Amino acid sequence: MINAEMNDLRSPVVNAAEHAWVIHDPAFRIDLDVASCPNHPPRSEYAIEHIKSEMKIHGIDKVVISHVCYYGKNNAYTSFCVQSDPDNIAGIGLLVGYRLFSPDDPRNPDRLEQAITGDGLVGLRLSPIYDPKVQWLNDPVSFPLWKKAEELGAVFNIFLAPHQIGQVADMAARFPGVRIVIDHLAMIDITAPDDAGFSDLLALSKYENVFVRTSLHNPSRECIPYRDVWPFLERIYQTFGPERLLYANFHELLIMKDLIPFFTAHDKEWILGKTANGVYFRN
Repeated sequence: MINAEMNDLRSPVVNAAEHAWVIHDPAFRIDLDVASCPNHPPRSEYAIEHIKSEMKIHGIDKVVISHVCYYGKNNAYTSFCVQSDPDNIAGIGLLVGYRLFSPDDPRNPDRLEQAITGDGLVGLRLSPIYDPKVQWLNDPVSFPLWKKAEELGAVFNIFLAPHQIGQVADMAARFPGVRIVIDHLAMIDITAPDDAGFSDLLALSKYENVFVRTSLHNPSRECIPYRDVWPFLERIYQTFGPERLLYANFHELLIMKDLIPFFTAHDKEWILGKTANGVYFRN
């Protein structure tokens, strides 16, 4: 009885980003005309049932489904995943950006509201990285979308290149009620000097609504456990603090939990779940 009560009191372990899709279910057919990555169709599936089984294996309590590019702006499968266990599964959708709805479409705020209130999602992934020469994230045409996100308490996961970090800084200051999660360490080049983007990423720490997801595999030039990125991770950790860091995917859980030498037990409580639970879940 005491052990059960202790488990109830501990912070949940939260995998902050997994893609999910199926290829054998006609209810969730992949249409490459709609996909935002039409040149890379999947050959296998990664269904929510498999993700749930992985959660049991790794002792993960909750998961955030980041809507996969195969479905484009059709968020039906991510919504289905959330509805299968809304207390423990959150969903981030795709609606605006490359091969999606144009950022200047005046209906985007209404679409976001439908995604949140109707489809059960908690926010959107915005990917300006696919528009490297177009500045739309902080263009005034996007202000209504961000204003609606602030009203709804939505989350924006931002997938961007280092030279686009300034756009996030602008929007974080304009809309402090929008929780912003920087995906994939802003795709920093760990071989470049700090002024090529890493210092801009660290500077986002002054905005309390900005969080960083520790996707070590993206900037790494090595195999697991991506030790070449650890010095950058340590600097991000020292700048943002564990309360604003979150991990994602199953193999990275093991790295964060068992291998990173500079995380304390208190740090791990936040990075392995407490941060993500506060960002993505309202229960």
